[in-house]
Amino acid sequence: MQVFNVQGMTCGHCVKAVTRAVQEQDATALIEVDLAGKQVRVQSALAAEQLLAAIREEGYQAEVA
Repeated sequence: MQVFNVQGMTCGHCVKAVTRAVQEQDATALIEVDLAGKQVRVQSALAAEQLLAAIREEGYQAEVA
């Protein structure tokens, strides 16, 4: 499980956007979003940099936790 700190998520739409961005790269990824904690946990075979790029393309600041 990879954990990322993601700034800028404020609502359910943000959760959907981040989830969709990751699943477009890996349709089998398991994603857990902690909106209050500003963290996204992803179980995926993709490298952290690929996942970060997908989240950042949605306009969020993201880094490995």
